[in-house]
Amino acid sequence: MLARAPKSTRPFEVRSSPMQGQGVFATRAIPVGVRLVEYGGERLTPAQAEARYPDLDGERHHTFLFAIDDDLVIDAAVDDYVAKWINHSCDPNCDAVVDDRRIWIETIRPVRRGEELAYDYAYILDEPHRPAAKRRFPCHCGATSCRRTILGKKR
Repeated sequence: MLARAPKSTRPFEVRSSPMQGQGVFATRAIPVGVRLVEYGGERLTPAQAEARYPDLDGERHHTFLFAIDDDLVIDAAVDDYVAKWINHSCDPNCDAVVDDRRIWIETIRPVRRGEELAYDYAYILDEPHRPAAKRRFPCHCGATSCRRTILGKKR
């Protein structure tokens, strides 16, 4: 059973990130297997999400959408959901886990105090992941294994 960090004693804070914009940083050491926070927000259909945030050719992709499955997308931009500030990394210390149609961010390795929390977005497009598409979805994680895009490998 995973431990869950209560809101009042969360072991992290939001601040400026060297990866991108805002980020979430550990305020103390966090062991592996801690369920940190829910990725919450407005629940939308994929059609509603696409209408709200259409992907435009040549423009950089940036939303707080998270698809749970083919029928449900979470939009964390609508309110103050802290998980929306957790950045992508090609060498993550967290993972996003779907449990009963809710998304939880959990640690997958021990996290040091001051370390930025991150998970691999592994974003998949319907179109081929060609160089132009990869440029629309850049990664700035700085990991040695950085693939320079938040796009995941197509299966």
